[in-house]
Amino acid sequence: MPKRHLYILLLLLICTACQKHYTPKPYGYFRIDLPEHHYTPYRQAGYPYSFEQNSIAQVKPVSREGEKYWIDITYPQYNAIVHCSYKPIRHNLRALTDDAVEFVFSHVTKATAIPERAYNNPEANVSAVVFDLEGNTATPMQFFLTDSTRHFFRAALYFNNIPNQDSLAPVASYIKEDMEMLIETFRWQ
Repeated sequence: MPKRHLYILLLLLICTACQKHYTPKPYGYFRIDLPEHHYTPYRQAGYPYSFEQNSIAQVKPVSREGEKYWIDITYPQYNAIVHCSYKPIRHNLRALTDDAVEFVFSHVTKATAIPERAYNNPEANVSAVVFDLEGNTATPMQFFLTDSTRHFFRAALYFNNIPNQDSLAPVASYIKEDMEMLIETFRWQ
């Protein structure tokens, strides 16, 4: 009797083994059509800076007690925002840069790497440090600009979504190009 059960079990296994195999498919993401970059000057009366912005972005002043000249550059169609803050330097350049770097490295638990690069435009008296945060971080790029004596400007890109490096990569890359243009065209007023 045990041999008979073994043969039946073997026959059942052979019959079920010949069925079609299931192969899991990788996750797919929606295709995002990104428009061409078209830049327009951003100058606000009384603000101590100007730059070129993408024409699809909206610049909104931020009201924060005790702070002036803060703006948000929003991309509503991509649920993204570049938070920009400005501080006058009053013998506190070291504290401002340390604060900016500390803010970047607060994302170290999620970042796989945080390469940084320097930018210098002596004609415009603009120096910058740019941080590209890799991995599933809340912010893929941050930077700060300064003239080392009077002005300090900081910006950070955020998405109002759960960070997913794969799905956000095309939009993040697109907005990073805009941030690079902001840095290259930045002027103190």
